[in-house]
Amino acid sequence: MPSETYRLAIPSTTHPYISYGLPFPEACAKHVSSTLNASRVYIIASKSLSMNTDALERLRSALSDKVVGERVGMIPHTLWSEVLQVAEEVRDCKADLIVTLGAGSLTDAAKIVALAIANNAFDFPSLQRLANYNSSNPLDPSSIRTPTVTAINIPTSLSGGEYQDLAGGTHDETFNKHGFKHPDMGAKVVILDPKLAATTPARIWLSTGIRAVDHCVETICSPETNDEADEAAVKGLKRLVPGLLVCKYSEGKEDEKARLECMLGVIDAMAAVKKGVPLGASHGIGHQLGPLGVGHGETSCILLPAVCKFNMRHAAKDNLVRKQRTVSDALWGLKDVVQVLERRGLEREQADLGDLLDVVISELGMPRSLKDVGVGREKLDALARNSLDDKWCKTNAVPLTEKNQVMEILETVLE
Repeated sequence: MPSETYRLAIPSTTHPYISYGLPFPEACAKHVSSTLNASRVYIIASKSLSMNTDALERLRSALSDKVVGERVGMIPHTLWSEVLQVAEEVRDCKADLIVTLGAGSLTDAAKIVALAIANNAFDFPSLQRLANYNSSNPLDPSSIRTPTVTAINIPTSLSGGEYQDLAGGTHDETFNKHGFKHPDMGAKVVILDPKLAATTPARIWLSTGIRAVDHCVETICSPETNDEADEAAVKGLKRLVPGLLVCKYSEGKEDEKARLECMLGVIDAMAAVKKGVPLGASHGIGHQLGPLGVGHGETSCILLPAVCKFNMRHAAKDNLVRKQRTVSDALWGLKDVVQVLERRGLEREQADLGDLLDVVISELGMPRSLKDVGVGREKLDALARNSLDDKWCKTNAVPLTEKNQVMEILETVLE
């Protein structure tokens, strides 16, 4: 008889709680009724998951007559037009809870939908006024009304958005990704089911895992990090990197155990992020690379090693060397990781962090260049200009304030 583990994901926060150990339909039905006392549920489900598995059917069956509406499939990176469509549907069917079944874009959509409904934002100008996660928006954050439609997330990737009180949405016309933030935004319960996660295509699972690794690395390497954030980030790395390597090559019970370990590693990564440490250029450039059609996570696979190399070339060396050494030492201390590093010819005293990350990401079979994901040189100029507006490019270990700096990084990952 399976038993449930139910606890706060991150002890220093008020939400979300995590649930694992029960099949996801059973856990969801339990928490819809008993924990959140919801009666009208709107489901946002992954199209591929709905077409290729019985996951949505099982969820519908478990929730029964509580389901009042659903959306199957959303374009990656959360287009504003689709967010507004869903917001109108959720409002019109008087849903009091959104359940997401799928990866990070759906998680972000549910957050923005709830924020839009609470603030009567059902067109682009109204939504633009809520895009408060940037320095140029004059709207007082305290004037933004608190979302009242709650959420349960059932994630199938490792992007980690379930544990953040911010979301990203892409403007259909400019293709810029804008941030939305509110302390009460996001799921109250996150349900982790490694058996469900096993249906996720390997490329999505592994690449979003590297996104979580990116959270850890850029936290530790930030000039503004702190001991608590570093501790959580190192803990996350020690779960994520070996777990991803096992997921790449294993099946059955060993794979399920590794998938749960990766999911818990994501929580460690997000605990680090929640300490408020500004991240760096892998995230900053990646935010603008995503709307060009590059999947969640693949941006980190391409950019993170290159950003680490760029920072080593240009930063004040002593402090950054120490920070990057913290990450390298953590990786060299993991048996499964060391086997991969040594098999690929790396030596501990010679290889820098960019080299280690390059090997790990390549071992997972993930894309390592813009060419691999269909982004050509003609896109670089606009990509570099848009990246300069991202706050995390400005908080990189070497602040990116000029287009030529971004271009230097992009040139190294072009092919």
